[in-house]
Amino acid sequence: MTTPAPVDERPWIASYGPQTSPKLAEPAYPHLAALFDQVCARYAAAPAFTAVLPNGMFGNLSFSRLHELAEQFAAYLREELGLQAGDRVAVQLPNSLAYPICAFAVFKAGCVLVNVNPLYTASEMAHQLRDSGAKVLVIVDLFADKLPEALPQTDVGHVVLARIPDLFPALPGFIAHNVMKYWNRIIPQCTVEATMFREALAKGAARRVSGASNEYAAAIGPDTIAALQYTGGTTGVSKGAMLTHGNLLANVAQLEQMVRPQIDYGKECTLAVLPLYHIFAFTVNLLFFFAVGSRNILVASPRPLSNLQRAFENYPITWVPGVNTLFNGLMNEEWFADYPPPRLRGAVAGGTALHEAVARRWEKLTGVPIIEGYGLTESAPVVSFNPIDGENRIGTIGIPVPDTDVKLLDMEGNPVAPGEAGELAVRGPQVMSGYWQRPDETARVLRDGWLLTGDIALMEAGGYFRIVDRKKDLILVSGFNVYPNEVEDCIAKLEQVLEVAVIGVPDQRSGEAVQAYIVLNPGHELSGEQVREHCRKHLAAYKVPRQIEMRAELPKSPVGKVLRRVLRDEILARASGAVPLEMPVAKPAVEEVGNG
Repeated sequence: MTTPAPVDERPWIASYGPQTSPKLAEPAYPHLAALFDQVCARYAAAPAFTAVLPNGMFGNLSFSRLHELAEQFAAYLREELGLQAGDRVAVQLPNSLAYPICAFAVFKAGCVLVNVNPLYTASEMAHQLRDSGAKVLVIVDLFADKLPEALPQTDVGHVVLARIPDLFPALPGFIAHNVMKYWNRIIPQCTVEATMFREALAKGAARRVSGASNEYAAAIGPDTIAALQYTGGTTGVSKGAMLTHGNLLANVAQLEQMVRPQIDYGKECTLAVLPLYHIFAFTVNLLFFFAVGSRNILVASPRPLSNLQRAFENYPITWVPGVNTLFNGLMNEEWFADYPPPRLRGAVAGGTALHEAVARRWEKLTGVPIIEGYGLTESAPVVSFNPIDGENRIGTIGIPVPDTDVKLLDMEGNPVAPGEAGELAVRGPQVMSGYWQRPDETARVLRDGWLLTGDIALMEAGGYFRIVDRKKDLILVSGFNVYPNEVEDCIAKLEQVLEVAVIGVPDQRSGEAVQAYIVLNPGHELSGEQVREHCRKHLAAYKVPRQIEMRAELPKSPVGKVLRRVLRDEILARASGAVPLEMPVAKPAVEEVGNG
């Protein structure tokens, strides 16, 4: 085993900008409910959240109105439904005005928020609701038809039904709801007992009038669980990461340290297109940008991307948190490319690797760089970030945020030598306390205070880190390591390529072979041999894709992350003659070619 040379424990501190302190100050708030109260008082009259429909219809919540409604819903949970401190409340909503009300109300009530993906199947819903022990479910009416199958397997005793245009002005809200219900016919009948969201608010308001207390959060401390954020983690088993009030507040403070040189407090306007139930938008949009007084522009569904046009045209967007596929897709929309947002101050990338070609093209088009960071659900989520007032090193995930330690480990758990790749391990105040009711899973990833991420990384000069790839996505070709990110980044530089995904597939000669899936830009043509010829110029021979498939689209998660796992499942299904559960076997859109 190689003995690592002595190195500075935190070499990245020298790369911090002049306004970034390596040490966090004492927490400004004892818990998230206190943050919510003080921020709403500070920016009372300003707009906090604006929900925008594809046709331009919208609804607004000021900070003061948001505070009023959250207190009403908190009273509904505690007084009307009788919940106790620590009870779990599941919220299964897209980006809509009901979401921030519910989330902050749960914190105000001293309960635990359980974020649930609205697109889940009934069986996925049942698992998460049952595992978390949620007693209340707030769900959008679009998916109420899943309730009869999901609820009997859970402890949910109360269902609250919300609508996308809830809290819109009366006429636009009436029109929008009726178009969805009677014209588009996308709202199913709800056949289980449920309380409408507006009715729940009214009941909470009545409790407040009758003297109900709003001091439910008095017993909350930094170690109190604020949210159960479900994730497959590094093992693929769906489990709830226990994120405390202290974890989330620390991550907000860490983000503020890294970004504040570019923040105009109380005057920002942030696009919230990534779903707030996902940890990236949950912390970055709902908590951080809310805390600095930004107006969040909520978009319920970004697909197709034309759904975002009104948001960009009607509001002075200054920040866009997103993922690689979002930035890439926007630049291929004529309305965006011709009129990029004139007041844009920053774009933040996370969730998946940002391709260099996308980053450079975005900066050329908008005049604003994409600042890439890195995180995971278990770290609330931000671990590292390219400094706003320092070097933005494209292709890296930047430097660890303040009060965060990072080390790289070999297969035996020992630190690697300088310059070598290893599994990235994290220690800091943002790291979760463990997985909900899963001590065995917790023990696998939390060791002596260090979180093992399952990601392979390298540390460069100045303490910048570069993610090589996921440990589980590593491809072994005749004993050589091939990292899909590297191959994808190479192929993405071809102007004909819109999106690309690379996986390893079984191969009798080399153990595994590299296979690429490509979505072409409209109106472009590209052969498999042209792709391989390009790759041979930039990659070692064993990294060049042996098989190349052209596709009309790639499978993605709700935040736009390409799902390599689904592509691997399809390959295994083809080999066995079975059909995978998550994605039907489809004939390739253009061609399937090989290099023999």
